[in-house]
Amino acid sequence: MKITRIETFPVPPRWLFCRVETDEGIVGWGEPVVEGRAEVVRAAVDVLSEYLLGQDPLRIEDHWQVLTKGGFYRGGPVLSSAVAGLDQALWDIAGQHYGAPVHALLGGPVRDKVRVYAWVGGDDPGELREEIDKQVEAGFTAVKMNGSGLMPRSLTAADLASVVRRAEVARSALGPGRDFAIDLHGRATTANARRVLAAVADLHPLFVEEPLAPDHLHRLRDLTAATDVPIALGERLYSRTDFLPPLTSGLAVAQPDLSHAGGISEVRRIAALAETFDVQLAPHCPLGPIALAASLQIGFATPNFLIQEQSVGIYHNSGAELLDYVLDPAPFTFTDGHAHRTTLPGLGVTIDEQAVRQAARHPHAWRNPVWRHDDGSMAEW
Repeated sequence: MKITRIETFPVPPRWLFCRVETDEGIVGWGEPVVEGRAEVVRAAVDVLSEYLLGQDPLRIEDHWQVLTKGGFYRGGPVLSSAVAGLDQALWDIAGQHYGAPVHALLGGPVRDKVRVYAWVGGDDPGELREEIDKQVEAGFTAVKMNGSGLMPRSLTAADLASVVRRAEVARSALGPGRDFAIDLHGRATTANARRVLAAVADLHPLFVEEPLAPDHLHRLRDLTAATDVPIALGERLYSRTDFLPPLTSGLAVAQPDLSHAGGISEVRRIAALAETFDVQLAPHCPLGPIALAASLQIGFATPNFLIQEQSVGIYHNSGAELLDYVLDPAPFTFTDGHAHRTTLPGLGVTIDEQAVRQAARHPHAWRNPVWRHDDGSMAEW
């Protein structure tokens, strides 16, 4: 079997899909994207495709090594994301070739269902309560929310009270038997993060995500030593090497992204590395159906898996939703807050190729906003 064609499709709301075709008619799909830089990743996929065309798609590990290390310059979000989508597609092809789901090729399932959480939005606590109530009614047992909007460099008492109020609304709506997570999105300084962690500790969040920007992870131990709140991060880390310092600094939950951190091949290794530090895995995935399908395959086969993010109804989605590009929604039908394991081959998702090609005729140009403090200087988004 040989790879004969590789195509990419920028589709709304902000995703990039790739299609890898073989001479035996098997087609694999992947999702290589950096949100806000899809065009750049698309170019990287085109360059990497020069090597893959004519190759045996089943030599996944060898291809991963060449694609990540075959160039003198390596790493970073663009290259790692391009490799990630191609890697997903190759695993998809392998599963279809062998007639097995990817999790079976990774050693077999260790669980029958994967717990997932839903995003809830809204800066007003009343609106937040309504959103949480909807997700509880839909069967979810966990939600995640932004801890704040723009975060000033020095929190006032009112700023801190606003963060706590959100957490109090979530705990009140969920009760003691369900979970909420708080995403600080790397917006806090180390000093602000310490204050937030102390203020919400008694409300027992499942975890607080990205209390620091990745530039400041050398300060992570200062946070973990000062709190018993589980800290999660990793959406902007792209390899085992990137994860090692946080793992040795008290990280509780590792959050690699299957579309950024080298795909299935590298995330399974990140998960194994995390397991040696007694750290749980909660893959980052505010993306499309292919990235989620790949994440679920990892979840079914990973012993130290905690919970899975998914993008249904997330505030970023505008113009398209998760199920718009799939023919069979069954793999993404969540019951009692869980995705249930199937035996569908490959990634277990059937992409609606016609819908993808139609959407790609009007490619998106999504960019994240640029925020500024009151004094006009740039703020972390």
